[in-house]
Amino acid sequence: MKILSKDQVYQADKATENAENIPSYNLMERAGGYVFQYMHQRLQGQPVPVKIFCGIGNNGGDGLVIARYFIEHQYPVDVYVVNYSDNRSKDFLLALDELKKVTRKWPQVLKSEDDLPELSREDLIVDCIFGIGINRPAPDWVQSLFVAINKSGAYTVSIDVPSGMGVDLFIKDSAVVTPTIVLSFQTPKLAFFLPESGKYINNWTLLDIGLDRNFLNSVETQAQLIDKAEAQQLYKPRTKFSHKGTYGHALVVAGSYGKMGAAILSCKGALSAGAGLVTAYTTQQGLPIMQSSIPETLVLTDRYNGKFIEEIQFDLEPTVIGIGPGLGTEKVTQRAFEQFLKANKIPLVIDADALNILSKNQNLLDFLPKYSVLTPHPKELERLIGAWEDDFDKLKKAEAFSKKYTCVLVLKDAHTITVFDGKYYVNNTGNPGLATGGSGDVLTGIITGLIAQNYDPLTAAIFGVYLHGKAADIAINHTAYEGLTASMITEFLGQAYLDLFAKPEKEQ
Repeated sequence: MKILSKDQVYQADKATENAENIPSYNLMERAGGYVFQYMHQRLQGQPVPVKIFCGIGNNGGDGLVIARYFIEHQYPVDVYVVNYSDNRSKDFLLALDELKKVTRKWPQVLKSEDDLPELSREDLIVDCIFGIGINRPAPDWVQSLFVAINKSGAYTVSIDVPSGMGVDLFIKDSAVVTPTIVLSFQTPKLAFFLPESGKYINNWTLLDIGLDRNFLNSVETQAQLIDKAEAQQLYKPRTKFSHKGTYGHALVVAGSYGKMGAAILSCKGALSAGAGLVTAYTTQQGLPIMQSSIPETLVLTDRYNGKFIEEIQFDLEPTVIGIGPGLGTEKVTQRAFEQFLKANKIPLVIDADALNILSKNQNLLDFLPKYSVLTPHPKELERLIGAWEDDFDKLKKAEAFSKKYTCVLVLKDAHTITVFDGKYYVNNTGNPGLATGGSGDVLTGIITGLIAQNYDPLTAAIFGVYLHGKAADIAINHTAYEGLTASMITEFLGQAYLDLFAKPEKEQ
């Protein structure tokens, strides 16, 4: 699913007006009508006290249209105009005129903190104060309203975006409405999936307001949401007359004293993802652990009997190499990694300690094979690209790093974002249970296993992140978030594949 930027949303509106030969107010009427229908279907006329807070722009105009529909359907409604400016949009004024035709109870104008109404837990609050156009903190008294809404405990619906949230930029030092649900028009917003702004989003759903399909189909967006429909398109089905050689040979360079679990999990991830053959490269001390823990994996070791890998040399030609989980950052391992990197031409998936070694020796980045996949968590990313001001700045710096080294960056987080060639691929699977040791090692293995099967590195990263999150989503049907372990992700990975083409269960 395409994620439109703020400017592209405006362009979509204009394209719709031109295609349908309608004024912009008609879109406001349409959007407000769809919002009301969504809520009316769930309320079914129950006399819930509705409080609608409207700004003085087009988002506020949407609120006035919604209010009119509520009034026409005999709901008890209080409408408030949050007067943070004397400038009103043209369509806001049209919506206000239409509202005045159906009620003598005109909106109450709020001009300061003294005007703020009392709010109750029993209220239904509709937040239409600011839309996608906000680019700076709201006035202090308006922020006080945001805080009051949040403290009320009322069921709160934000229209399009929560008021106070920037869509394409992070607004510092500002309160934001934290709604129960966001009803977003046509497309989700990138800010929904970023840690600093996404924390305000408890739930969201899309309302298709009929924006021009030709525009939506043709527009190129920087960000894309990866869900089941997108993942289906990435899957490569197996053929009947194939064998293990058809699906590649993954080499996993991992493990050290006390960290062999990371190597095991990565190898399991590669095998469960479907690699034809997986070989672990580890220390001699780790050999019996690997062979007893995961018999499906072949094992190679360095020639030293130490606790850490001291050289990376092997007499085979793997399709892809995953390197880093549990590797350690000892000086001997750093030297071995440097020598390996300078000689290697095979595609790489780089994680964990291999990333940490790169961070300490950034001159080695120049030796990365093109289209290498790097999978940093936030702290590893910071060591690679430097500190960032906010999440949007982080994405820009990640984008620049990816372009400089022609690599795929997998930014692990609640919504993992894969960055390549100026594009952002936002994953929509996964849950808080993934915040457990070893889950990143499994992801490294999955991506490595997919590249072994001849998925290109970008596709392998996007698809691997999706499968990893989906396996965790399926797993929590059998356990709590707290009970999810990294091993369970590999156990449910096959079901994640099956789910790709599973038909939804019919409602009883």
